[in-house]
Amino acid sequence: MLSTGGDEVTEAVAGLVALLRPALDRDWAKTGAGPLEWSCRRTAEHIASDLIAYAGQLAGQAKSAYVPFLISIDGREGGLAPADNAGILDVLTTTGALLGAAVRTAPRNARGFHPYPFRSANREGFAAMGIAEVLLHAYDIAQGLDLAYEPPAHLAEFVLTRIFPEVRPGPDPWQTLLWATGRADLPGRPRLTEWHWTNNHVLDTTRLRLEGVSPAAAADLSTGGTGGFDWIEGGPFDGTREAAGMVGKAYEAGVHRPEFGLYVLVRREDDRAVGGIGFHGVPDEDGKAEIGYDLAEAARGNGYATEALRKLAEWALARDDVRSLFATVEPHNTPSQAVIARAGFTKVSEELDEEGLQAYELRP
Repeated sequence: MLSTGGDEVTEAVAGLVALLRPALDRDWAKTGAGPLEWSCRRTAEHIASDLIAYAGQLAGQAKSAYVPFLISIDGREGGLAPADNAGILDVLTTTGALLGAAVRTAPRNARGFHPYPFRSANREGFAAMGIAEVLLHAYDIAQGLDLAYEPPAHLAEFVLTRIFPEVRPGPDPWQTLLWATGRADLPGRPRLTEWHWTNNHVLDTTRLRLEGVSPAAAADLSTGGTGGFDWIEGGPFDGTREAAGMVGKAYEAGVHRPEFGLYVLVRREDDRAVGGIGFHGVPDEDGKAEIGYDLAEAARGNGYATEALRKLAEWALARDDVRSLFATVEPHNTPSQAVIARAGFTKVSEELDEEGLQAYELRP
């Protein structure tokens, strides 16, 4: 079963606490955290602040901004004495437990505000962001305190396959994550000076939610899993699994762009997945992008494909890098031809392509 990340959050925080416990007698406030401008103490406070903030965003499902609260470990509020190093570890453990609990108990369709880059994140996204903060800043603190640190590879892989979908995976997930965040070199890749993570893209229609599929979910779908979705009977259909395989190949090659990948169609009324829609890749040099879709048989005849296609086409054609959309349909597949027509596509010609398919196009 595809993990949502609650256990991984707990494991990452436990690893951080175990790393720092032998250094309780050190002066964290006067020791720089590796390449950061912060001290080790300030970096630990930042980790705790992010963990509790992510828990709050997800639990409260904030819609348009961060929930306006902060955490303090220096005793400024409530008449408390500033936390010592042992107290900071208690704060990290507590805030990590809160994020882990928020991830485990959040509904599958829960989303909260986060700016990068599509203005929201799901429970896996918040888990991955929390884990990233823990792993990467543990590395920074370890450098400052001259401690050895390397987290389990599966934690770095969890982060990469959820919020770094454009980063080509390497043989060592931890080194790849360090490279992706500007902290290390990788052979054959230029050193990064700027970076950000990418949560999954979501588009809403009247009845559906088009949810972008992460590399982790695509791998699960392509090998017979659910991708973390609750499918109606008969789903996912073959085309969705094939499209998930395409996402996996693009990710492995380092050419995947999540907004031009696969989306699962989820009914908003009951959070059941009914089909898939998406692109065969990024737009070509002429701005043409190919699009495809399918539905589980039990979902057909309800207009879902038309509704989803219209929304995705509207979104795509509003971009500067898309000038036309292209689709191919089997000549005897009259239901799919009707979907294409209702969405505004027209035949390119009466001739069939080399695979015996009829080509359709949509321009702004």
